Amino acid sequence: MKIITITLNPAFDVHCSAEHFEACHENLATITEREAGGKGVNISRALSMNGVENLALLAVGDANGADFCRELDKDGMTYEAIELKGRIRENITIHTKDAPETRLSFTGFATDESLLEKFEEKLLPMLESGDLVTFTGSVPSGISISAVKGFIANIKNTGAKVVIDSRSFKKNDLIESKPWLIKPNEEEIAVYLGREIDSFESVMDGAKALYESGIENVMISLGSKGALLVCADGAFIARPPKIKAISTIGAGDSSIGGFLAAAAAGKGSDEMIRTAVSFGSAACMSAGTRPPVPADVAKIYADVTVEKL
Repeated sequence: MKIITITLNPAFDVHCSAEHFEACHENLATITEREAGGKGVNISRALSMNGVENLALLAVGDANGADFCRELDKDGMTYEAIELKGRIRENITIHTKDAPETRLSFTGFATDESLLEKFEEKLLPMLESGDLVTFTGSVPSGISISAVKGFIANIKNTGAKVVIDSRSFKKNDLIESKPWLIKPNEEEIAVYLGREIDSFESVMDGAKALYESGIENVMISLGSKGALLVCADGAFIARPPKIKAISTIGAGDSSIGGFLAAAAAGKGSDEMIRTAVSFGSAACMSAGTRPPVPADVAKIYADVTVEKL
């Protein structure tokens, strides 16, 4: 079983430290981290850090793609880059002592649907039934969701299982695509369902509705409270131990990595959600978008509780 991540719209994640941050004023900050990122890249990095073989397939801009690839090389990742005109975007996160993180996310390069054809040329010949493919992150301007849904259908026609984690997808897009796994948080599931999510019961109802629409695994991120999974085996909640979180950026991507790692190892649903929460929580213990460290994953895994609801 192969694991392949797709990143159409990668980014350099720039982390800045400031004493204070005030909107509409000049703020003095220091750059503390600059890392190659993007949701698919983050998933692959988390898997690679924890010894799980995978391939990252990504688009890079010709203006700064070589710099991006050097960062992936330093992390020992296995990847294939498809080059196009333009620059890879930068996402800026401002960390202060007296306020939550502030993030600025840029749109990235514009392209067209020929990029999907280039990805298909690379991807489809290597896929076999049961392989796991992630489609995560935003869709670049110039590519329609309709074209992306056709791209995903072509992947599924090989027998591969598709993971979707993208705010570019609406509820009906997900239902039409019927991915093997989605991982919205509470805010995202409220958007999907068009109603307020104000209790655990409403989260459960929303997850069940999405599962019943044909999505095999619906994993809802609950932040520090863990995650909920609704699937053919029932509903499970995994609760992590209390940790000292340094950065939550990329934690959701790492949780997808953990889910895939357990799936590739042939584990059951309870172990998939437990490993997902272990990866995601461990990622919060690393600065910036750094991947979860195996020692932290193992420590948290030992203290995660999983309950079948």
